[in-house]
Amino acid sequence: MKNQHVTILGGGFAGVEAAIYLRKKGIEVTVVSDRDYLFIYPISIWIPVSKIAFKDATILLADLQKVHGFNLIIDRVNSIDSANNIVKLETQDLTYDYLVIALGASKVKIEGLENTMSICGAPNQSLVMKEKFDALLKKGSGKIAIGYGGNPKDKTGVRGGPAFEILFNFIHVLKQKKIRENYEITFFAPMKVLGKRMGKSGFAMLEKLFEKEQIKKRTGKKIKSFLPGKVVFEDDSTLESDYIMYIPAGTGHDVLSNSDLQLSDAGFVKIDDNCQVEGLENVYAIGDIAMIEGPDWVAKQGHIAEVMARNTAYNISQQIKGTEKRKGYKDHLNILCVMDTGNGAALTYRKDEKDFIIPLPKVGHWLKQGWGFYYRNSKLKKFPRIPGM
Repeated sequence: MKNQHVTILGGGFAGVEAAIYLRKKGIEVTVVSDRDYLFIYPISIWIPVSKIAFKDATILLADLQKVHGFNLIIDRVNSIDSANNIVKLETQDLTYDYLVIALGASKVKIEGLENTMSICGAPNQSLVMKEKFDALLKKGSGKIAIGYGGNPKDKTGVRGGPAFEILFNFIHVLKQKKIRENYEITFFAPMKVLGKRMGKSGFAMLEKLFEKEQIKKRTGKKIKSFLPGKVVFEDDSTLESDYIMYIPAGTGHDVLSNSDLQLSDAGFVKIDDNCQVEGLENVYAIGDIAMIEGPDWVAKQGHIAEVMARNTAYNISQQIKGTEKRKGYKDHLNILCVMDTGNGAALTYRKDEKDFIIPLPKVGHWLKQGWGFYYRNSKLKKFPRIPGM
């Protein structure tokens, strides 16, 4: 195999997975990340309710570097110049033979977003959520508003699942402390129907849970802005709350505005089925930063990002060998989620016209905890990898 070097931008799920699989193929890799750790977002839902510590949802990239043998640079990406095979960082410029862009997405900006907290934003937001939830528990009563937004230009970037998980984990804690009746809880979103992506089964389950847990809904109205302690909708009606957790939809990463890549209307990088960036032979984009094509229900999830990463590692290795063999991501599109409720979970699956949801009382919570243990230890080679996971 020719001596070629791959630069990966991003140290999250997609970037790390790509690095691991490229190294398995003997290819030299450099990972660039603006954080020195990988944040395990799916289990970070337990930080605000004090079930895990912040460090339990992180893996140091230096530890992954030692195990897998890639190069590591902690720095921020400023721009990508694909015409000259250059990535400009804050402290240096890098050249590459192949580039894998896995920087994630930025968030749709709404006025007053600083008056909210998000479990899908910067990792330290989870600690802010914990601090404010603890304060609300100490107060003994209050109003909680939890919601998520959309992006009309690209519906794949919606993050509804973590919002539902935070909602039900909060309720579980309040019920454990026997103070649930002291809190008014409202879920808000611009969509008229919640959980529609999960299919009829998921929608029906959510409706039952919302009714059972006496959760109020404010849906079907666009969100205009956020004020301190208040959500403002498009008709200027408001929702007052002591605690606002909001997950904005994804949009194109900010760094792409300083780059020369082909972008969608929503600002995501245009790719083909093989994750190759449109018009470029040596640049790939994977995970949330990429424009994903598929049915209306398709959503960007971690397991899809990892499929894209593994396929990209394979495709680059075959490209270096000079073969025409390639692997695509579209056949793997599905929704797969273990939605935690604090004392249980529900396994949700959707692909094409097939969808189902399986309630998993107690064992579902243990299953998600087990996945967190598996993810961390398998990445560090302390536990064998299960094929496809």
